[in-house]
Amino acid sequence: MVADAPARGPAITAGGDRRITRSGHFLRHYKLDELPQLLDVLAGSMSLVGPRPEVPQYVELYPPATRDLVLSVRPGITDEAAILFRDESELLGRSSDPHATYVQDILPRKLALYEQYVRNQSLTGDVLILWRTIIRVLGARDAES
Repeated sequence: MVADAPARGPAITAGGDRRITRSGHFLRHYKLDELPQLLDVLAGSMSLVGPRPEVPQYVELYPPATRDLVLSVRPGITDEAAILFRDESELLGRSSDPHATYVQDILPRKLALYEQYVRNQSLTGDVLILWRTIIRVLGARDAES
């Protein structure tokens, strides 16, 4: 992102957001921008798998019971929602109102997946999510295999 990116646009990035540099686009496409979060995993403030951290502006929109449940576990680098919405930026870029699309369409689906994860988390499930994430990042369109 360019310097002062938060001051230059919304909290979410959509499609051809001009705040994303050429190198930033490459890093985001291959999810290399997530690598520094491995330090947070090593420090114990994040997990490899778990609900993705969200911008506070959107956390405020969570229903209270959902907020309490989702925030009861450490955030993760990847999860089912991250796999499903890997191309979220492009999806938002096709919207005439990216904020509304995120709040009305994407966020409720993510929250349902976050709740499902928290209620059913297991080592086997985490390993499957990690595997599906790797396959999806390496370019396979169908991460279900």
